[in-house]
Amino acid sequence: MGAARMIRSGRGKRRRLALLFAAAVLPGCLVAPASAASFDCAKARLPEEIAICRSTALSELDTEMGALWFSYSRVPMAMGSNGARRDDAEQFLRDRASCNADVSCLVFVYRRRNAALRQAIVETMDRIFREENR
Repeated sequence: MGAARMIRSGRGKRRRLALLFAAAVLPGCLVAPASAASFDCAKARLPEEIAICRSTALSELDTEMGALWFSYSRVPMAMGSNGARRDDAEQFLRDRASCNADVSCLVFVYRRRNAALRQAIVETMDRIFREENR
């Protein structure tokens, strides 16, 4: 299929959206060392922050969440959705804090949050794609 025909069929737009998403997410994943959290571990004071800084697995999950959040925060939202996005972020921080230094609890909370962010990005990109191809 030629490029012009692909663009008219909508596949070009979907490809461009996928490339934009990858360009937004991958740099954050690639430049951060595996042991770096999304915050300054030298300033970690809360039990959950200290646990994240001491655990490579948690630090990687936190870095992944930071990259996903960065991408998600730049996706245009439907009217009124920014409040829900902020509420979800605040709920995540409450859930994380409730774990204290319990690594298995923190892993569960981070995996759930990262999955939710991935799903929200996919759904939003699909919505944008449908709106552009009406």
